[in-house]
Amino acid sequence: MQASGSPALMPIEHIDDWEKRLDRQDAFWERAIIDRPVVNMTAPKTNPEYPPPPAKEYASQRERWFDAEYIAECAVHSVRNTEYLGDALPNLNPNLGPDVFAAFFGAAMEFGERTSWSIPILHDWADAGEIRFSEDNAYWKALLKMTDTFLEIGRGHYYTGLTDFHPGGDAVAAFRDPLELNIDMIENVDAVKDLLARVTDVFLHVYDTCVERLLAAGQAVTCWAGIVSRRRWHVPSNDFSCMVSNAMFRDVFLDSIERECRHLEASIYHLDGPNSLQHLDSLLEIPELDAIQWVWGAGKGPVTRWLDVYKRCQAAGKGIQLKTGVEDLDTIMSELKPEGVWLRIHGVENREHGEALLKRVSAWT
Repeated sequence: MQASGSPALMPIEHIDDWEKRLDRQDAFWERAIIDRPVVNMTAPKTNPEYPPPPAKEYASQRERWFDAEYIAECAVHSVRNTEYLGDALPNLNPNLGPDVFAAFFGAAMEFGERTSWSIPILHDWADAGEIRFSEDNAYWKALLKMTDTFLEIGRGHYYTGLTDFHPGGDAVAAFRDPLELNIDMIENVDAVKDLLARVTDVFLHVYDTCVERLLAAGQAVTCWAGIVSRRRWHVPSNDFSCMVSNAMFRDVFLDSIERECRHLEASIYHLDGPNSLQHLDSLLEIPELDAIQWVWGAGKGPVTRWLDVYKRCQAAGKGIQLKTGVEDLDTIMSELKPEGVWLRIHGVENREHGEALLKRVSAWT
């Protein structure tokens, strides 16, 4: 489905069947199969053809995170030395860390080697009205500039995607601090709801601004979750929700999640950790929510331990995104339905290995 008024999609020059791969991922949202489920696999090329850019040194971690040109050049090197198998399509997503959305409202950011985090700015609910998004915000401008750099350098090599937005409850937790927000859920719940509504308003504007920028450049829509589609889609989430009861979740947070889903052409909810499973049935009731990405957490695998979760999702008519090693593939195919499955197989050794796995999955009925 090509968005109305958008330019033709940019081809990926080194993948001949890129359109067919998009077709399958578009069908995933409808829980439909064109010829087989979506299968995403990558493997290193046997004979790498692109030399890496020279290594760089930085005066600070912040400087390294903001070097969009070098990040994009490294991505081109990685993409051209990787086999994209099945329905995999290369993508690069601007990333300033999971709290960047909170930074759009004025929160300061700290940068480490692998992640970044924001500093709480809401110390008194009487000041909540001062927390506002600004088009002049330095982090907002930096994200747009990074996106434009990725678009320019990645032309023909990869699709540029959306950053890792964390609006909703996660943004309020970043403003306030999760420990304080737990107390607020009892003592200041009306203030939480008011701020949450304003945050969601801003997110819908931010999302539209970013996705229109990508579509105008002929991009498919993608983000950190790896799905690449013609649809305007997103990953609603609320990692903070693992700390509250389902009654609180439904009362305070469910409406903002529903608003996000209604605003989109497709959506997949990021359900993070066993303590969040109490909210699964509430999420499955959202008509506009298309799929669930279940993340069980470190040390709590393998994927086959959670087949009942995936079966609940499928029984509710939702798609599922799951990741598996080769060793669990047969169990997944025997226990789950192929319709509405987006499958990431890791541990693929080379192109020949991937093609053999794809043949196995193609027989899944």
